[in-house]
Amino acid sequence: MNQNQPISNQSISRREFCRKTALATVATTSIPALMNQINAEDKSEFKLNYILGSSMYGEIALSEILPEVKKTGAEYIDIWPKKHGNQREQIKKMGEDAYEKLIDKYNVKTGMLTHYDLGAFRLKDDLPFAKRFNVKMMIAGSSSRKNRTGKELKAAIKGFIEKLKPQVDLFAEQGIAIGIENHAHALVDSPDSIRWFAEMSPSPYLGIALAPYHLPDDSEVVAKLIKDIDKKLIHFYGWQHGMGCMKKLPKEQELMQMPGRGKMDFVPILKSLKEIKYSGWTEIFMHPVPRGIPILETASQVTDEINHSRKYLADCLAKV
Repeated sequence: MNQNQPISNQSISRREFCRKTALATVATTSIPALMNQINAEDKSEFKLNYILGSSMYGEIALSEILPEVKKTGAEYIDIWPKKHGNQREQIKKMGEDAYEKLIDKYNVKTGMLTHYDLGAFRLKDDLPFAKRFNVKMMIAGSSSRKNRTGKELKAAIKGFIEKLKPQVDLFAEQGIAIGIENHAHALVDSPDSIRWFAEMSPSPYLGIALAPYHLPDDSEVVAKLIKDIDKKLIHFYGWQHGMGCMKKLPKEQELMQMPGRGKMDFVPILKSLKEIKYSGWTEIFMHPVPRGIPILETASQVTDEINHSRKYLADCLAKV
């Protein structure tokens, strides 16, 4: 370096060097590798790494939810905003310092932020919070499909990815991934559109948050798709269609979205996850009707139901 170069220019050069170094690391680091850094325990045997979705508890207070996290086999929480929960709004109301004391009290980490409210292109609005709490992933959906199919749909997915790239690069510098859920009526919803997205994604920090609920109710279809997208699978929802979540049903029918309650056999799915050496998070999940209520009345009941599914998945994994 030129010793006569002004200090301010030296500082800019260092920042540029760090930025390029970070992006070079992105090019060679997979999301599963990043998850291995999060989960430092022995990886000699395949297992599911759980994260708890706050929306499963509706708008129950975080002070009641956080003691439940470790009871579900998780260390991390996925914070949801309205309309599915209101924990992000709770944090804004109490303040970040108070939230930090609360998660420290229960030894819980903030792993993910789900932000369908912001959408894929405004995730950066919550980046300061994500950086402070060492969040590893943010989740959103893709743009509307608008009845596009075939080549037109594929081109629209490419355009969506290109438009998202500056934000992906910004997040990658902070070690934060963006997961796009395959949501009904979105650009990324069908098995083919998921494959196209995975093929075209330019970064390991942009991948699929796979929701079997929105796919054909066939475990073999889901299992094959997992192998097809491989390392671009960066989040997995333990969630099946069951009898749906769009109209009010008796609770025992609504709960059929949960693994072990509906008809979907998760053994082939877990077999594929094991084959691709998936080490990202698994989020046991469902939507209640209406949105924003807990899936069952009390926090302890919600936890018990999640653990019912966790036991089912463990039994499935034992058969793989």
